[in-house]
Amino acid sequence: MSEFLHYFESSRRLTAVLLPFRLEDMIREWSGLRSVMARTCPKSFTREEWGYLLHFLSEENLIRPFEQSFGRRVKKSKRPVTALLRPRGPVAIWLPNNVSLLGPLTAILMSLGGNALCIKTGSHSHDLTVPFLDFCRARLKKGVLADYLTRQVAADHFDHEDPRNSRMSQEAQLRIAFGSDQAVLAVHALPHPLHSTGVSFSDRQSQAWVEPKALTEAMLVDLIKVFAVYGQAGCTSPQKVILLGGDRRKALALRDALVKVWPKVIRRDPPLDAASENLMVYQWATMMGWEAALAPRQGAVFAVGHFSSPPFQGRMALPIIPATLEEARLRLPPTIQTLGYAVSNPRNSRWLKLLGTTVVKRFVPIARMHHFGPVWDGWDFWREGFENVEVSVGSR
Repeated sequence: MSEFLHYFESSRRLTAVLLPFRLEDMIREWSGLRSVMARTCPKSFTREEWGYLLHFLSEENLIRPFEQSFGRRVKKSKRPVTALLRPRGPVAIWLPNNVSLLGPLTAILMSLGGNALCIKTGSHSHDLTVPFLDFCRARLKKGVLADYLTRQVAADHFDHEDPRNSRMSQEAQLRIAFGSDQAVLAVHALPHPLHSTGVSFSDRQSQAWVEPKALTEAMLVDLIKVFAVYGQAGCTSPQKVILLGGDRRKALALRDALVKVWPKVIRRDPPLDAASENLMVYQWATMMGWEAALAPRQGAVFAVGHFSSPPFQGRMALPIIPATLEEARLRLPPTIQTLGYAVSNPRNSRWLKLLGTTVVKRFVPIARMHHFGPVWDGWDFWREGFENVEVSVGSR
């Protein structure tokens, strides 16, 4: 394949990025799949999952990793190039069992760096990576993306004892491991090249922080949408709703509002086993002192309690806890990843000061809790797909 230089300019430098394709061609062909995707939805995907992928493939979203990492794209500049970025080499990706969309999203993002990809899907997951790649290959007969997906991308489903894990690790210059702490440790314990890079995304959880005056129907819709995708299983799903500055009465009002809005957002019936489980969880939470309520059709459980209330578990159960801001900060779990917010004036410096005293990795509007990007868990992992070559100009 030919090599192409692309230029990006920031206030500090002009960066040249070497890729094995014209970036505009790759982005245009990825984005061009949207018109086909809009007319169908494969059986492997829910409409929400397919719609998210369709949105993710917009041209503006696909150029964003480059501009976020290197600056705005330019054709010409009077400034000398002071950094050259080139693809680091083969990338191996181990996916988790609980976030099915992560595979397609990671494959799309990492493809933009021009590296060969080898992807292991979750051992016990509902895999969407292989069906998505098959869908793309079947509809792309020619072009840089078709060639890349055919020659450079491999994805398969196998367990952690399979010898292919070692081959992936030994051949990769960048290893990206998602999953439990134990799974991630096992991946990085595999033999790997001396100067390769390993990126770890292990056990994490998230919360939604809301203020009573932000409880609009639009916010409730956003909250239900992000929770309903994965329930308690996703690392970016709200595992608790913290009602900042609220009390029991306001928390109960929030619970009842979620129950009321639920059927406007979730129109399908839950599977019978899920509905039965939710009824059991509702009874369990009630016996443990939580003030619980079932969503219509037993689609979810919303329960009001306190930080000191006995914990209960359920895939589609969402605790609601009124607390002061300081209580919420002090009660953050050590594995906290995302805070989805619905608060007034989120740009206020008090939020920056608060975040600076925690291990929170993301502070985003509730609607963006699941939005995946080139920076994750505080790690610019997409940028790790490139090797940096310092370029010095001048005689000294």
